[in-house]
Amino acid sequence: MSLFELYFTLGLQHIADLKGYDHILFILVLCAVYSLKEWKRVLILITAFTIGHSLTLALATLQLVKVDGDLIEFLIPLTIFITALVNVISRRQKVSPWQHSLKYGAALFFGLIHGLGFSNYLRSLLGAEKGLALPLFSFNVGIEAGQLIIVVVIMLLTRVVVDLLRMPAREWHLLLSGAGLGISLVLMYERFPF
Repeated sequence: MSLFELYFTLGLQHIADLKGYDHILFILVLCAVYSLKEWKRVLILITAFTIGHSLTLALATLQLVKVDGDLIEFLIPLTIFITALVNVISRRQKVSPWQHSLKYGAALFFGLIHGLGFSNYLRSLLGAEKGLALPLFSFNVGIEAGQLIIVVVIMLLTRVVVDLLRMPAREWHLLLSGAGLGISLVLMYERFPF
């Protein structure tokens, strides 16, 4: 197995690992209010999130940025909570371009926080590696592949529930976002760093 394949697989496994379900939960609430027809908006959101976490993943892995791990572990469910809360209180009748831009900016910012969470795991794997560029790139590509798989599953599940089973879209959005809201509250309580 090549170095690229090794770190790609580790990145894919890391995002898909149910022990780290907080990252999966963030992607779920990020996509919860979108239908398959809105895939372009979802792609922009995920790309913004990716840019954010790629940046801090690189900076933290190279030890150019250091943030307390306990604080990051608290902030990750806080990002889930905020995203889910916005989903629950917004009514999505007509969303203006600046509201979309605000969501993209929030996804980028929250990606910065999640990247710091990924970096702790990656740094522990990189101990014996001489060069960091290829493992860092490969790991990140693996995470992205995993995220895209999760997004596709969420979008297809939404299609089945809303379009085929005829559940009202707003109820489905509230169900997903409400679940994210509740789980994030528990995680924030468990991980409160102060």
